[in-house]
Amino acid sequence: MNMMNKIIAEKEIDISARYARCIETSKRVSWDIDLDVIRGRHFDINEKFLPDTLSQVEELDFLSEYEKRFLSQIQGRTYANIFGLVERFINTKILEIGQDYTFGDQVALEALVRFSQEELKHQQLFRKIEKMCAEVMPQGYIFVPQPNDVAHAVLSKSTWAVLALTLDIELFSQAHYRDSIDPTKNLSPLYKDVFLYHWKEESQHAILDELEWVRHDQSITTQERDQGVDEFIELVTAVDGIIQCQAKADTVYFVEQSGREYSDVEVVELEKGILGAYRYQYIFSGASHAHFGKVLGSMITPDQADRIHEALGSIQ
Repeated sequence: MNMMNKIIAEKEIDISARYARCIETSKRVSWDIDLDVIRGRHFDINEKFLPDTLSQVEELDFLSEYEKRFLSQIQGRTYANIFGLVERFINTKILEIGQDYTFGDQVALEALVRFSQEELKHQQLFRKIEKMCAEVMPQGYIFVPQPNDVAHAVLSKSTWAVLALTLDIELFSQAHYRDSIDPTKNLSPLYKDVFLYHWKEESQHAILDELEWVRHDQSITTQERDQGVDEFIELVTAVDGIIQCQAKADTVYFVEQSGREYSDVEVVELEKGILGAYRYQYIFSGASHAHFGKVLGSMITPDQADRIHEALGSIQ
């Protein structure tokens, strides 16, 4: 075996080992929604859901502490619903690319099957969380985007673009839990546990998504990759459209249910603040993630990187 073939063989062994480690970790951290996460508990409206570093409520200095807490609960409810939304199209794409291994690498196939099963469980968890929020929060909350419609729109794009968006999401969900949700002390213990257990399984999903994105990237042409870059930009722009609509809906719900009148200026600032928080949560915290930048940068040209940066800069 010459040196080049040896390097390729060693690389393939290392990749196979990464799939195997994901399976081992998945088995070790596996959890049950009711027995491990919920444990008979209910949400308490006297507790914050989303930390200030994500909700950015402290920037709205005209709100009382009660109002800031209520806004953190609204944003926290939307945050859970957004994850339930994106996992619909992520699971569908994972099932699709898993077909590549049906008569091949059975270790990789098992890893992706477990990935899919866990995503289905996460969707079930977030549907349950929405119902539990509805039990303790005032009526009138609306989650605007429809998961199936969004999934169809996302999956109409190239696999390269969908896997890029998926890794972006997987990585920022990890960062949000580690850097914001976990270290914040004054949050709902139940809400924190939801994202603790979500984080435990999403850690493997980020590894698998990266492996599949890199594998797919190696199989496409330069022209197909360039199209993928354009479609990734389109997906990010579509995400911004979704969160603009949800920011408006959440502003209306907050104003109607918080218990006092707001001036026109305050309503404008409120919607602007919520949208800014959502853009940070769902776009900029992922786009600025160091590892996402490293993986993306290893695939694209400087011109393609400039197109992505220009598109992100236009979101204001």
